[in-house]
Amino acid sequence: MYRLLFDLVLRRLDPERAHHLGMVVIRVAAVPPFSWIARALTRPAPQLRTEALGLVFNSPFGVAAGFDKNAVGALGLHALGFGHIEVGTVTAIPQDGNPKPRLFRLPADRALINRMGFNNEGAAVVAGRLARMRRRTNRPVLGANIGKSRVVDVADATADYVASTRLVAPVADYLVVNVSSPNTPGLRGLQAVETLRPLLSAVKDAAGGTPLLVKIAPDLTDDEIDGISALAVDTGLAGIVATNTTIARTGLTTDAARVEAMGAGGLSGAPLRERSLEVLRRVRAAVPADFCVIAAGGVETAADVRERLAAGADLVQGYSAFVYRGPLWAREINRGLVR
Repeated sequence: MYRLLFDLVLRRLDPERAHHLGMVVIRVAAVPPFSWIARALTRPAPQLRTEALGLVFNSPFGVAAGFDKNAVGALGLHALGFGHIEVGTVTAIPQDGNPKPRLFRLPADRALINRMGFNNEGAAVVAGRLARMRRRTNRPVLGANIGKSRVVDVADATADYVASTRLVAPVADYLVVNVSSPNTPGLRGLQAVETLRPLLSAVKDAAGGTPLLVKIAPDLTDDEIDGISALAVDTGLAGIVATNTTIARTGLTTDAARVEAMGAGGLSGAPLRERSLEVLRRVRAAVPADFCVIAAGGVETAADVRERLAAGADLVQGYSAFVYRGPLWAREINRGLVR
């Protein structure tokens, strides 16, 4: 049914507009009696219960950052069967993001290209929503992903991240520092170990007892992955999220001229599967067994999730395949994991 809806209607809409319309439906799924019906259909089986970061997840499969930037759909996503929702990326200063169009579908590759640019309502607004959700008894695990405000110079990035941390960390179950999006000028340069060390140390101090992770790009070299992994352990972080989107365009079946016309941005979805798995294995080999590794990138099926867990991931996240699989995607994954 969803495939028919996508082919006949959704793929004809601007991707960002379709996302906003979908978010309306997701938000409705959080409201009784719709939430009762949704949870009855999608509730993960008890054997999927997972412990990580000192938290209990009712499934190892959750939603990656970028899908629910402003923490407006987390309860609906929980009702649809996701074990955790990572909201954001949020910035200390609210911002509109990059000019539109900035989100593009590649259906032949089951992929997306985005250059959203951290469009969000700001850390203060998102923190307020997280605080209200935390008061609910039946809620998901809520992660928060923070990035650099565009108007802030890279030299002042640490203070900007700390400002977001002080607002969001007290009301998030875990916090992720995003230094790997390709859509904010200069951001990926913060992944250099000599730059990243003081940033992560300052954010960790500001985060208090909230588990802190860092999200890395799939385009790093093996030596860079090893260096960041060692740094994350050395600075006392709780984990690493591997990986963000890629700037590569290799191996696509979509016409090259069409891809070029879409312009710059991060590629996500199925083409990222192999590289994100390679990075996951590299990170897992470089960190202690009790260090949390969250796998993201190219995850679409229960087999993909099982593969990431077998490669050492504690948790797995998805995003792009939601566009192609629809609202029962998490149920498919969770049922496939049980089988």
